Amino acid sequence: MKEFEILKGNPEDIEQIAELYDAVIDHLESHVNYPGWRKGIYPVKEVAQDGVEKGTLYVLWADGKAAGSVVVNQFQEKGYEMIAWNQEAKPEEVAVIHTFLVHPDFLGRGFGKILLEFAEEKAREQKRAVIRLDVNEKNMPAIKLYRKLGYCFAGKADLGYGEYGIPWFELYEKSLTGKA
Repeated sequence: MKEFEILKGNPEDIEQIAELYDAVIDHLESHVNYPGWRKGIYPVKEVAQDGVEKGTLYVLWADGKAAGSVVVNQFQEKGYEMIAWNQEAKPEEVAVIHTFLVHPDFLGRGFGKILLEFAEEKAREQKRAVIRLDVNEKNMPAIKLYRKLGYCFAGKADLGYGEYGIPWFELYEKSLTGKA
């Protein structure tokens, strides 16, 4: 029996994905809130609905529960254009990771790494040359994982979330073509 499966999100999953978001935020608020996420602000049910509607949200299912999720699309936040990226790429050659998270009940099982590798494979299937992401500069656990998996620091940017206490984001990228 397979320990987990990753499926494209569908409308029937939205409530469970919203519960996943809330469980992650509850955990962060009772521990260290590295990403700076807040209940009712981000991520919210509408993020899941948008990802499902656009076909860009993927859910990792384990033990009958939404154990993690990730959005893989081409939306580069305002501020990405200010970065001197290591990998030159046209917008249509870029995949971007958003709303990457693992349910607290499933931490320590390697699901974060599995979801990131899945996102990279989806981007390759879509013929993207590079995958990018942004992360709160204080989110050291995520930054450590990204670096471990070969993501390269490209710069810091203000993505417009200062009013939520997140003034600076580190931006990372990884070549999907094997070129450095």
